[in-house]
Amino acid sequence: MAEAPLLSADTAAKGATKQVKLDDAAFGARFARSLVHDSVRAEQAARRRGTAATKTRGMVSGGGAKPWRQKGTGRARVGSSRSPVWTGGGTVFGPQPRSYTFKVNRKERRAALRSALSLHAERGSVAVIDAAGFQQPRTRQALELLSEWSPPTGRQPTLVVLGAEERAAALSFRNLARVTVVTPENVGVTELLAAASLVLSEPALDALTARAGGSARAGGGAVAAAGEEGKA
Repeated sequence: MAEAPLLSADTAAKGATKQVKLDDAAFGARFARSLVHDSVRAEQAARRRGTAATKTRGMVSGGGAKPWRQKGTGRARVGSSRSPVWTGGGTVFGPQPRSYTFKVNRKERRAALRSALSLHAERGSVAVIDAAGFQQPRTRQALELLSEWSPPTGRQPTLVVLGAEERAAALSFRNLARVTVVTPENVGVTELLAAASLVLSEPALDALTARAGGSARAGGGAVAAAGEEGKA
């Protein structure tokens, strides 16, 4: 079973490293490259605004009268000065407002999310923080918590996932350089893959585990101090 370090002020003061057990179903899955690719494409396509637009010859103002009469001038016949071949005319087959979204099945999205979470667990780049320790916004406290942890992949860029009710912690982390704070509902595969390290609060960990199809941790999860497991 994969584990993640628990970052808290109490842990730092005592000098002990506590570990939080991660759900095997959500953090121990095989990396499905094709599903991850499809999910990332779908997420990025859904974020495209799709507002690019050009005017066709029917949308360009003017051009109601023929530039010259049909016959007798020796020139080619022309019906409108807003023809696409004229300067200032309309555009043929130009972009129009559209939606770029496409569907990815729910099971595929969950499998892609499990793959991204499992990749962080395999690399040892996921940690859990005790957000209850933030009684008020304190950026220095957030920086000290992150400084205690040295993941193999490096800390930056860091994705911090906090619940909506953990506002004080969110305000503390959002001012740090190369740190992105999101809620569990807004975490996508794209953000997980773009982050070198992943930091979760315990409620956010439960929410992401549930989204990935894992089981909720009993009694708030198992937390054990390093070197104390197995003692009576």
